[in-house]
Amino acid sequence: MSDAIKHECGIAMVRLLKPLQYYKDKYGSAFYGLNKMYLLMEKQHNRGQDGAGIASIKFNVAPGTRYISRVRSNADAPIQDVFAQINNRLNNLNEQFPDKIDDVEWQINNAPHIGNLFLGHVRYGTFGKNSIEAVHPFLRQSNWMHKSLIVAGNFNMTNSKRLFDDLVEIGQHPKEMTDTVTVMEKIGHFIDDEVAKLYQKLKKEKDISKKEASPLIEKRINIKKILKRSAKNWDGGYTMAGLLGHGDAFVLRDPAGIRPAFYYKDDEIVVVASERPVIQTVFNVAINDVKELEPGRALIMKRDGKVTVEQIRKPLPQKSCSFERIYFSRGSDADIYIERKNLGKLVFPQILKKINNNLKNTVFSYIPNTAETSFYGMREAAEDFLNQQKTDAILHGQRNLSAEKVKEILAERPRIEKLAIKDAKLRTFIADDNSRDDLVAHVYDVTYGIVKSDDNLVIIDDSIVRGTTLKKSIIKILDRLNPKKIIIVSSAPQIRYPDCYGIDMARMGDFIAFRAALALLKENNNYNLVEEVYNKCKAQQQLEDTEIVNAVKEIYSQFSDEQISNKIAEMLKTDAIKADVEIIYQSVENLHVACPNHLGDWYFTGDYPTPGGNRVVNDSFINFYEGNNKRAY
Repeated sequence: MSDAIKHECGIAMVRLLKPLQYYKDKYGSAFYGLNKMYLLMEKQHNRGQDGAGIASIKFNVAPGTRYISRVRSNADAPIQDVFAQINNRLNNLNEQFPDKIDDVEWQINNAPHIGNLFLGHVRYGTFGKNSIEAVHPFLRQSNWMHKSLIVAGNFNMTNSKRLFDDLVEIGQHPKEMTDTVTVMEKIGHFIDDEVAKLYQKLKKEKDISKKEASPLIEKRINIKKILKRSAKNWDGGYTMAGLLGHGDAFVLRDPAGIRPAFYYKDDEIVVVASERPVIQTVFNVAINDVKELEPGRALIMKRDGKVTVEQIRKPLPQKSCSFERIYFSRGSDADIYIERKNLGKLVFPQILKKINNNLKNTVFSYIPNTAETSFYGMREAAEDFLNQQKTDAILHGQRNLSAEKVKEILAERPRIEKLAIKDAKLRTFIADDNSRDDLVAHVYDVTYGIVKSDDNLVIIDDSIVRGTTLKKSIIKILDRLNPKKIIIVSSAPQIRYPDCYGIDMARMGDFIAFRAALALLKENNNYNLVEEVYNKCKAQQQLEDTEIVNAVKEIYSQFSDEQISNKIAEMLKTDAIKADVEIIYQSVENLHVACPNHLGDWYFTGDYPTPGGNRVVNDSFINFYEGNNKRAY
């Protein structure tokens, strides 16, 4: 994506179902689980490079033995830093006790990070500073194993303030208002409550000490019940993972299926990740062996090895995030690869219209690297169109065509070139705006000598969000090739509304489509609508989330998609650009055709999958109108 945006997080969980000696004997290392965690996290680095963390739990250790280990990092390469720290500690231990390298029992009792249960996390920091305190997994410690809780998630809650207030109402004093802390403390509260009730029940059944009660509580603790009580008021997109100190674990997915979660189980292991192909690659398993965790359900792993999938929340209409498919998820997933190709194919008719069916004088390319797959789809559509033209020409010519002419017809092919090349990351070392803009203009380089002055130049991108890089860099450098026309194609529809479920698009004023709609309102002497929408948003602020409607839709309802696209093209073309500039966006209808099982399209339509989304979009508009450059959630 030429406009870099950030995405919140990926998770990885591994539960070993056999004793550690089993993995030592079969795979040569008792650190089998830790090695797999490294691969799962490294292959999900696309989901977050600002921070990484891993926690592990050991089973069957004596009191006084450390059974929870955790390492977090916000270094430049956080995954590598986390595992470098782990390796250094283990290597130092091996140097001190070389005779214990193959002694699994000794390692369990003395080596950190060896364990039976692991939870890892990679994140992008979208809130404030990327401090180490914000890096998952979070830890809620207790001297009772069953009350110790480790939490990590790929999520955003739209109602963090309400969740915070709920904690205050039950007598807690949370140290922060972040959604991670409130979620963890809510789960922790109901764990404490469950443990207290179980203890009282056990005392009635038989007079036992607290020491005797602990192992019985660990067996009886009801994770499904705890999650149902904890998640009752959650509004957002989430895949929430947690470990209890004694060895129970869970992964819970939101009722609309906004955030992804996949799992695999055999007789040796249970593994969970945010990406399906990651599990396939790391464990060398077939696509059908990896299951998707259904919306509103939790994968629950008990300490005794029992694994179940339980319904926690009543599922909503499934609105899995389409942006995952367009841009963020790994393109090596079998379904995602096909979907991205289809996005390129489906937008091709609009391209043909813009170039008047003239493939001979059109050069096709893409903006690296994630747009490459949709480019292949666009290329196939161009080839299909050209093949039909060839067929028509040959059939029309019948026997009058010479062999040479047939060869000439068959030799025609779309002009496919690699033109825009992203240079090494350029860092702004001078603070003033003019210097910064000059550096941005050189983020991409171009291939010279391919494009002729009567050529159209078609470049496909994943999405056009803010338009900043297009205006300050890409269009400028493409214009150096002296084409007649530059056509920028977005494989995604126009991004019109903020996200509040995990992708870093929170402010209305950032979107080029929104700014284009405002410009059209001014041109049509209808800018007073902005104040009317503002008043409608303000009037709903005291309503319950379920009663709020998205008032911002009125801003866009005045214009067609094409009108807004044309205005965006006008806004992105500066006086210095000689070529004509046109913008093409994917239609929402074709997005649904390409990604039929991922209909979470609120960025484009404003149809939010949870009630909290409508509050967020209205508050975001209020912030824009009042000049507050802050988030709406």
